[in-house]
Amino acid sequence: MIPKTNAARILDGFNISYELRTYEVDEEHQSALEVAEAIGVAPERIYKTLVLKGQNDPYLVAVIPGNAHLDLKKIAKASNNKYCEMLPMKDLLSITGYIRGGCSPIGMKKLFPIYIEELATLEDSIIISAGKKGLQIIINPTDLAQSLNAFFTDLV
Repeated sequence: MIPKTNAARILDGFNISYELRTYEVDEEHQSALEVAEAIGVAPERIYKTLVLKGQNDPYLVAVIPGNAHLDLKKIAKASNNKYCEMLPMKDLLSITGYIRGGCSPIGMKKLFPIYIEELATLEDSIIISAGKKGLQIIINPTDLAQSLNAFFTDLV
């Protein structure tokens, strides 16, 4: 039996269906592409969670395909910030409660504004971190957005 994370318990509370998938953690290789290979899915189905600082919003979150790069101008525009920058990695745990390689958009210390790449709407399911290295959540993107009050927008 796979132990549930806080992210999974939150989804249970919303009665949202999802599937948990485990994989072997390799501390040297943690990219979304390597996670996709480890669980046997196409790389574009793995979505990474990025935390940013905005000029208006102290913190905001982008959820984008693991094989894509976030366009900082697009997220700034979508979030009504003049500019956005990546949160320094050293601040990730204290701000979100998560570590690199295990950061989920679900269950952060606070509910920050969340933006999901609109390409996710073309998929039946996407795969995000369950909040722990070695554990992923397979979820319908619309269900994910509803559980987070997130917005779909062009980010890449």
